[in-house]
Amino acid sequence: MTTDPMTPAGPPHGLSALWEKLTGPQRRTVARVLLARSVARDVNAEFADTRTFGQRVSDRIAAFGGSWPFIGLAFLMLACWVVLNSVLLARRGATFDPYPYILLNLILSMLAALQAPVIMMSQNRQAVRDRLEATHDYEVNLKAELEIQSLHEKLDTLRERDWAALVDMQQQQIQLLQRLLERATGTGGSA
Repeated sequence: MTTDPMTPAGPPHGLSALWEKLTGPQRRTVARVLLARSVARDVNAEFADTRTFGQRVSDRIAAFGGSWPFIGLAFLMLACWVVLNSVLLARRGATFDPYPYILLNLILSMLAALQAPVIMMSQNRQAVRDRLEATHDYEVNLKAELEIQSLHEKLDTLRERDWAALVDMQQQQIQLLQRLLERATGTGGSA
């Protein structure tokens, strides 16, 4: 099993109880936030690099088997088979698969029997890829949430500092107004 270089071996500074509660994606995301690294990565390239030759072949077979060219080719083959056996060879009396086309049914059944597991293998890999994408999306969303919380904390700190500065400024203005008022009324103790 390979380890992610972004996942630290241990918890940061005395947070072992909380660290143990985190899942793998959460630990990776926290580590990336602490190290100010990006969590974005190309899941497609990561997934494509792990497929074996047989898996790539089965994906291509499944992609072709579920396409319009395959449907068109299959329809063309069936039409040729029927025309060949029902019209052309029937005139000579030399059909190799007369109606009800038992040999054709056997070939189609064998094709379906071979194509179904290949398609299922491809779908299983697609499910693995979907889970990988979901995990990646979770990590990105978690980091975004942590970054937003951090921004909120910074904004709150700035707002509190600004409020404190405004209160100080207001106190100074009140003192200046009181002095001006005292001067204007002559009660300022100047004799």
